[in-house]
Amino acid sequence: MRQGLICDARRDYGTRTLNFSTDKDIQAVADVEQLQQDYLARIADADLAALEEIRIAALGKQGAITGLLKTLGGMSAEERQDQGPRINGAREAVTAAIAARKDALESEVLNARLASEAIDLTLPVAPSPQGSVHPVAQVMDELAEIFADLGFAVATGPEIESGWYNFTALNMPETHPARAMHDTFYFPDRNAAGEEMLLRTHTSPVQIRTMMGQKPPIRIIAPGRTYRSDSDATHTPMFHQVEGLVIDKGITMAHLKWTLETFVKAFFERDDIVLRLRPSYFPFTEPSAEVDVGFTVEKGKRVIGGDPTGPNGGWMEILGSGMVNPKVIEHCGLDPDEWQGFAFGCGIDRLAMLKYGMDDLRAFFDGDLRWLKHYGFSSLDVPTLSGGVSA
Repeated sequence: MRQGLICDARRDYGTRTLNFSTDKDIQAVADVEQLQQDYLARIADADLAALEEIRIAALGKQGAITGLLKTLGGMSAEERQDQGPRINGAREAVTAAIAARKDALESEVLNARLASEAIDLTLPVAPSPQGSVHPVAQVMDELAEIFADLGFAVATGPEIESGWYNFTALNMPETHPARAMHDTFYFPDRNAAGEEMLLRTHTSPVQIRTMMGQKPPIRIIAPGRTYRSDSDATHTPMFHQVEGLVIDKGITMAHLKWTLETFVKAFFERDDIVLRLRPSYFPFTEPSAEVDVGFTVEKGKRVIGGDPTGPNGGWMEILGSGMVNPKVIEHCGLDPDEWQGFAFGCGIDRLAMLKYGMDDLRAFFDGDLRWLKHYGFSSLDVPTLSGGVSA
């Protein structure tokens, strides 16, 4: 190098510094290749902690190679052409070596960790807690499967309803006992239209919403939660109902009876089931009928099916039904002279109790894991008409 290039020969790699002396004209650079080789050698043997120290010493703000890069500003154009590639080459080589060494060290650490945390797959696995399908959910699936085969769709609606949908549209006058406070959960505030708001007492409002929003013919079932102020072994404040609705031309009570017989036989999976329709009164159907199912007593318990007129037989009410009242059809914007229909409704919880031998409805909502384990269903018990709805 020319005489004007002077360099302080004191290189202290122990403290990772390289000190430069300067004159007024030029900062000196000496033996860049040797500096590069020294760092590369140390990088090859460094661990992760030492590697970071080397990076700071070489490439940090006060690092040796960084210091060399700063000298380029004081050089002439010819000197920068000569020294620039050498210094930049050293920086790139050291940077690449540090990155490669770091990747190798981190891979070694990861491999060691994976080796130490290996799982012995030959050991027995402790069984984990397993859930089950609640009987109510299972029965809902069974109902959907049965009625889907009959051409019915599943309809849903809000659980918070107005008095118009829950009572008025269903031909229930203001004085009807079902509107009484002791039966219905009312909200203290009314909606924007000034209507009283409540927790629906049945799923019949879904029928109203369907008739108002869909053109006939209509075939739906409406399963869901309902609420009434009642609590004992066979009643709870919150329970589940399913209601069915058919609106079409030329519908008669014969269609209703056939539908109910087909449904009950498929649900209880017995062909020896007998139904009895008794005249009754519901404001939203006319004529109306209570539906009884025949049972026999076996081992001290009532079993659906068999001869209800025999010494061990009898009748049990399971649902209400009837032809849709023309006033209800009219409230929904349809012409009752053109469209007729039938409706029915029953408690899903009660159906589950009858089919699967449960005695107390309150246990359905206690959340007792022992009860759920005993009466619950596997997630693979998917109801099918071919395989049996109770799987």
